[in-house]
Amino acid sequence: MIRRLFYMALGACLAVWVMRKLQALRPDHVARRAADRAVTLAGGFREFAGEVRRHAASRESELRAELGLGSVNRISSVDRSGAVDAGGAHGYDDVKDGR
Repeated sequence: MIRRLFYMALGACLAVWVMRKLQALRPDHVARRAADRAVTLAGGFREFAGEVRRHAASRESELRAELGLGSVNRISSVDRSGAVDAGGAHGYDDVKDGR
């Protein structure tokens, strides 16, 4: 009797577990999880791009100081999202372009 009760409880728990796993495979659940992961990944890329811009700007200023090219205030502001405001398309003088 105890053995039958144990296997019946085990079967019920297994059935509930399988049903929950199968519900997770429904198209709307899969789409929601994929969208959430895509948003998270895009945020990570945005942060990475901001870091790259900041490090590139600091390295460029270091190189300009070492080579004696003068300091050019290329980046007027960097906001929290990492976007760089350079004062328009031609907001700075670039030696390599001859401007």
